[in-house]
Amino acid sequence: MSYLVMGFRVSPFSSISSWRSRKQRFSFQAQSFDGVRNSTVLSSKSVNVNDIGSSSVNVDKNGSLLSAIVEKDKIVNSNSLEEEEKITPLWNDGYGSRSVHDYFDAAKEMNKFNDGGPPRWFCPLDCAGPFKNSPTLLFLPGIDGTGLGLTLHHKALGKAFKVHCLHIPAHDRTPFEGLVKLVEEAIKLEHALSPNKPIYLVGESLGGCLALAVAARNPAIDLVLILVNPATSFGRSKLQPLLPILEVMPDELHATISFLLGFIIGDPVKMALVNIGNSLPPTEKVEQLSNNLTSLLTYLPELADIIPRDTLLWKLKLLKSASSYANSRLHAVKAEVLVLARFSLTLHFMPLIIIVCTATSVCGEDKMLPSANEAQRLGGLLQNYKVRNFRNSGHTILLEDGIGLLTIIKATCMYRQSRRLDLVRDFIPPSITEFRYIMDQVVGLFRSLIGSVMFSTLEDGTIVKGLSGVPDEGPVLLVGYHMLMGIELTSLMEEFLSQKGIMVRGIAHPEMFTGKVENLSSEFPLMDWVKVFGGVPVSPSNLFRLLSAKSHVLLYPGGVREALHFKGEEYKLIWPDHPEFVRMAARFGATIVPFGAVGEDDIAKIILDYNDLMKIPIVNNYIRNSSLDANKFRDETSGEVANTNLSLPVVQPKIPGRFYYMFGKPIRTKGMENILKDKEAANKLYLKIKCQVKHNIDYLINKREEDPYRNLINRKIYEALHPSKTDPTPTFKP
Repeated sequence: MSYLVMGFRVSPFSSISSWRSRKQRFSFQAQSFDGVRNSTVLSSKSVNVNDIGSSSVNVDKNGSLLSAIVEKDKIVNSNSLEEEEKITPLWNDGYGSRSVHDYFDAAKEMNKFNDGGPPRWFCPLDCAGPFKNSPTLLFLPGIDGTGLGLTLHHKALGKAFKVHCLHIPAHDRTPFEGLVKLVEEAIKLEHALSPNKPIYLVGESLGGCLALAVAARNPAIDLVLILVNPATSFGRSKLQPLLPILEVMPDELHATISFLLGFIIGDPVKMALVNIGNSLPPTEKVEQLSNNLTSLLTYLPELADIIPRDTLLWKLKLLKSASSYANSRLHAVKAEVLVLARFSLTLHFMPLIIIVCTATSVCGEDKMLPSANEAQRLGGLLQNYKVRNFRNSGHTILLEDGIGLLTIIKATCMYRQSRRLDLVRDFIPPSITEFRYIMDQVVGLFRSLIGSVMFSTLEDGTIVKGLSGVPDEGPVLLVGYHMLMGIELTSLMEEFLSQKGIMVRGIAHPEMFTGKVENLSSEFPLMDWVKVFGGVPVSPSNLFRLLSAKSHVLLYPGGVREALHFKGEEYKLIWPDHPEFVRMAARFGATIVPFGAVGEDDIAKIILDYNDLMKIPIVNNYIRNSSLDANKFRDETSGEVANTNLSLPVVQPKIPGRFYYMFGKPIRTKGMENILKDKEAANKLYLKIKCQVKHNIDYLINKREEDPYRNLINRKIYEALHPSKTDPTPTFKP
């Protein structure tokens, strides 16, 4: 790994000469600032390192504190500004290219400097190249103090943030109040340079206390806190008995304590799983996991060097004071907050995140701190919060296999480049890792069962297999039928990304963004993936911004009423009585593509719909109370589609058939400016689109009878006899 060492404010170094005398795999720029206004550099000699390739640090700058930061931004952005400002869908976020081994290697090299401080900031070179207007993210480490806790996430975070990590040398003895002031000075400087941007503080364990303390002291600064197993629960920690033992323990036995500490801090199995592909055969997975675990065990004794006995004793005492300091000031955290935690609590939107692991198994829990209970406690003390589960994880979640930190930030709608969240402007397309994760681990079985097939219509009316008939250039408005509970969405998004590399932005019901429909017992709610893959709440302003950005937009006029239809309403279009989108599309000259999708009747049968459920005592009261808080964005003039008396139906699964999609001939609205003022012309086009959607549905219902592989059993037999990752199972000829 490569690191760019940079300081917001760094106290004088006491061991610069000793650094230079060593053969270095890392090179640092040592900076000394006697004050914010009058800062000098003791030494800034650049050292070129060639003995181990990527594990290097290279900085060469002089100047004051302010000029140092500005110069740093020039270096970090020099490459990225020449690239396209937009990140393309399925970009490489680098997750899995680094592992916990890289963490230990880098920590070992940093520890060779063996200096007594002071704490300093550095920027990993893996994080170089954020796009323009990216906010700043400061990482505050746990008791290891290395600042390398984001090792697995550097490349992804480096695209969306200007990342700085705090390094606290092993022999530094800065008290907690001193660390608070150091971070406070950094955020004040960053705020002065970019007053309209948020500043993200990612605090792990001890760093979580540090982030809370800084937020409490600076309520006027726009801070977003991400707390990973914060040490505010240290008073109830299992590490408390270690304090008297460490004070009398001989030095010879410290390696044993550090070895055990390695198992306490993290789950070795999840750490070893980081760079193992999900698509590998089971035998190869087991073999690679075994090799990784064996290799990992050889690193654990190095914790004795990363955290020497005196340092461990100091850090435990520091945790105690940090926990006390932060807990006494929780009431003063007045900034908007978003808390991610374990328990099933009511959710609201706020920019403080607390990520905790769920202590549900012997081998997969936070054995260092009672994090699960602490998350619930903090949720009751902080003004607003949001909870996320991480089952079977240890204390160091960020070094274990799982969902990337940037994915979590995007999924909770907390990534923003200014004071106000803009889901259109601030959207970051899904990475290849996110795409593979959801397609393999979230909906992989479902995809395998439904065997979706796509058809589209060319300009001359020819129907072809695939999506070649859908225009590549936006703005494009995809208008179609919403199948039962929106089960057609997964395949639609997948095919547009894999076949055309196009991110389709779905217009979703506002309830999906309030937190009410999230499954809080889930580690990562399905609603979060809707946000990761570009869903935005339905509103005229959002549609306006998406079309003005020339996006491909997915719109269901029937909305939730169509998706939660009653028995006997399969494939019935329940659309508004008046056009809602035609004139908006014409204003931007968008191309409208009507489409139909069928297959819901081949996968499930509705047993009890809303009308049936309302006849059941207790159940009807629950549904009625839920409907009272429903977000109503349509009035009665829209017709039946405005009905909010809905509920999830009870369905009986069937042996799955197949899903079919038909995209009709594109309708180009460019040159139809008369529609903007002519209501009759707009309504005529609206009815034409609706008729084409219905025609597409009828076409598919008839043609699927000709598909020899509509049946799941026939399809799986074919796939077994003709295994291929690129050639899908055949279907009917259009």
